[in-house]
Amino acid sequence: MFPRLKSVLFLKCPRCTEGKFLEKPPYSFSTNKVLDKCPRCKVNYHLETSFYTGSMYVSYAVGVAIGVTVFVLSYVVIGWPTNPLGIFGIIVLVLILLMPYISAVSKSIWAHFFIQYNKNLADKMKNR
Repeated sequence: MFPRLKSVLFLKCPRCTEGKFLEKPPYSFSTNKVLDKCPRCKVNYHLETSFYTGSMYVSYAVGVAIGVTVFVLSYVVIGWPTNPLGIFGIIVLVLILLMPYISAVSKSIWAHFFIQYNKNLADKMKNR
C-alpha cells in the first residue's frame, strides 16, 4: 500500500524496500550500524563519509513528536495533570525505552530522503 512508509518503519532498503538496512535489530544491545550495501539490490547505503550524522536532526524531530503524542495520550487517559512532573517522567521513560528504535528509524528516514525508491526494481525483487 505505502511501500516507502513500510520500508521506513520496518527498516528496509530505501530503493528496493526488501533488503535489510541495519546489521542487527535496534534492541540487540549493539550500535545501530547501517550495512554498507543492500543485500538484495546492492545499493550503497553510505553516500558519503559521515552521511548519517544528519539523522540526528530527524531523531530530534521524531523524539519531539513522540513526546507530544505521549503528553496528549496521557492527558486524555489521566486528565489534566495535578503533578506535571509525573507527566514529564512518563514522557522521559517512554523516550528512553524507544531510544534504540528512534535512532534506527531516524537513520532510515534520512536514507529515504536521499536514496530514490525504484518501483520496477522493487517489483522485480518481490518476484524473486
